[in-house]
Amino acid sequence: MIKRLIFLFLVSIIIIPNSMGLQLNKSDFFGVKTVCIDAGHGGHDGGCQGANSQEKHVALAIALKLGEHIKENFPDVKVVYTRTTDVYLKLYERAAVANKANADLFICIHANASDNKSALGTETFVMGLHKTEANLKVAKRENSAILMEDDYKTNYSDFDPNSPESYIVLTMTQNAFIDQSLSFAAKIQTQFTDRVGRKNRGVKQAGFLVLHQTSMPSVLIETGFLTNAEEEKFLVSAIGQDYMASAIYRAFKDYKKELEQKQDKDTPNEKVPEKIIPKNDKAVEKTEDDKKKEKKKKNKDPELEKGVVFKVQIATSSIKKELVPANFNGVENVGLYEAGGLYRYTVGSEKSMDDANKLQLQLKVKGFEDAFIVAFSDGKRIPISEAIKLSRQ
Repeated sequence: MIKRLIFLFLVSIIIIPNSMGLQLNKSDFFGVKTVCIDAGHGGHDGGCQGANSQEKHVALAIALKLGEHIKENFPDVKVVYTRTTDVYLKLYERAAVANKANADLFICIHANASDNKSALGTETFVMGLHKTEANLKVAKRENSAILMEDDYKTNYSDFDPNSPESYIVLTMTQNAFIDQSLSFAAKIQTQFTDRVGRKNRGVKQAGFLVLHQTSMPSVLIETGFLTNAEEEKFLVSAIGQDYMASAIYRAFKDYKKELEQKQDKDTPNEKVPEKIIPKNDKAVEKTEDDKKKEKKKKNKDPELEKGVVFKVQIATSSIKKELVPANFNGVENVGLYEAGGLYRYTVGSEKSMDDANKLQLQLKVKGFEDAFIVAFSDGKRIPISEAIKLSRQ
């Protein structure tokens, strides 16, 4: 058991990226058209308790105000709520709402609690391996909501919210949207500090079930401590809730702008599918070994592949490179597609995200630290969230 835990821990360290790298990768986004806002807890699950408050009410009030800010300023963005009233939802049902809506962003809103009554401040979590016991404690508290479900072992594959090993296993799979989630989380924390004057407890990673099951960039926001008298007073007030919602909205606006600027640079015409070009057939002198390797290639040209496939993009270049291992750290079977006037190099042709995640890990070990997953359907690049949905049909 100890050896298994050590192995899982080491694998997880490799898989989870450095949380300090808060830059957006050129990834699978085509703008933010739909956002899903999740008010934590609800119904018979009140969440944490303050002297005069319950987490479920604070979370819902901020969530509804946030949605109104987005709808008022971005009428073209569809806002979906997991709940708009005081009702109970299972954790997997919350993620299912976001996945069904094909959301481009998932914002989960909570409030915090601590035995230390002087603890205060905001923190925003993304899916990942906890770095401290404090982070694990927050995840355990939020995940414990599943114990209210009679069939939780079936719904969550025997996940035990009180087992450290469960959290290691939960975070072994690379989140395809980790970079986008971290970027958005950083913007939220900046707005809380600069605009609302809240104490910044930072961007953190931990194993939250509700984030694990979403198919888009996702964050879980702890808006403050209801167990701190002053912070509770602020969070239950209408003006405090509006300040917090406004700060999250400003972070959303900045994230959307940054994301779509990168999209415009990468894909100038969103409505025109990215053209997939065949591998370079330029005549070059090849050794016998090269010819043998060519025959054994498993990867097909994207334009010939049918159905949904996942690939790992390892490099981008304005100059077309010869698709030989020497140009890619010895990696064989590199494919090529063109988008936005740039040549993009990929490896693999996987039928599932799990297999693509494993391949991504292997390529990161080979030196491609910024490698990320892209998806195609019948040779045309599509968003990851859409590919995951299609692959499950």
